[in-house]
Amino acid sequence: MGSFPVCAKRVDVFMQSRVFRKLELGVKIMMESLHHWIGTMGRISPLVCLCSFFLASFLIVWRLEVLSKQGVEGTVLGTLFMPFCSGMGNVVFAVVLALRGGAGEAVMVNCLFNNITNLTLLIGLPVLIWSMDGIPRKKSKKIIREFRIGRLSLSLNLVVGLFFTLILWALSRDGVVSFSDGVVLLASFAFCQVFHLYDVKKANLMQKKSYPKTLMLDVLLLLLGAGAVFISTDWLVWWFGTLDLDAGSARVLGWISGVLMVLPNALLAFYYGAHNRMDVVYTSQAGDAHMCIPFCAGLYAVFHPIQGGVFLERSLWILMSLFLLHLFSVVLFGRLPRWIAALLIAAFVAFLWVGFGG
Repeated sequence: MGSFPVCAKRVDVFMQSRVFRKLELGVKIMMESLHHWIGTMGRISPLVCLCSFFLASFLIVWRLEVLSKQGVEGTVLGTLFMPFCSGMGNVVFAVVLALRGGAGEAVMVNCLFNNITNLTLLIGLPVLIWSMDGIPRKKSKKIIREFRIGRLSLSLNLVVGLFFTLILWALSRDGVVSFSDGVVLLASFAFCQVFHLYDVKKANLMQKKSYPKTLMLDVLLLLLGAGAVFISTDWLVWWFGTLDLDAGSARVLGWISGVLMVLPNALLAFYYGAHNRMDVVYTSQAGDAHMCIPFCAGLYAVFHPIQGGVFLERSLWILMSLFLLHLFSVVLFGRLPRWIAALLIAAFVAFLWVGFGG
């Protein structure tokens, strides 16, 4: 336990060092140059940035589909690749606001809206339309074994999401998510990803599988998409800040950005739902929740403290309830029944009603 304060102190010292300051200054100069270039487009600048954001999202979906056709399993796609791809917008949003000194409330509204939408609308609606396969009957032992392994992996993802949400709730009980709290969240996220990577590598060794030869190309294209998302999001956040809005603009920015960032997730959910890959839909949406909590929240808290409040606590309780409901459905039924999917969609409508009204 004594090593954690030392680690947190070293991170703090690095962030105060000249090297970090020069790096931060270089990024700001580069972004200001890009802002000037985008601004020369005049009134169509916001439209250009939105188009860039969506084109990058389609690029991500394209490469994920290529990986799927090359034999990468659905649980691997949903656990390792998709959360980083679909959640890139949320990560970029948190980084941009952290560098610009934006409001932590906007980051939390963005993350919470994204997570709750994933676990209600973007899982519930595909299940309601295309259904979700239950436990196989009159199938071979291999198919039943693969089904059980997939459901076990999904259950683990849901437990991890519940664990992360519970940690953030506990850390915010004193009214603020501080620098040390941010380091705890980031360390928890890193440990989880290392565990997932180990699990995938172990499965590949046991089954004598390997990653596709084009994996490095896919990574480069995904990084290209991430760069487009970063530039477009940064400019849109800056443009939004130039508008004449009231004192509640931080929450408004959080809601608007939440709607924007959830669109890539929706694209993935409906694409794979229509192709009868509900395992990918479920694991990707549950895994994407891990990107927002704890990664995005922890990333912003390392730069600036996040103030707690009624909205944060209420949203975290909603998230924990959703994770428990999904876990109950997967363990008891082996799937998400359509009647529960309908309840999730109704819960999403209620969340929007309360959120916009409060």
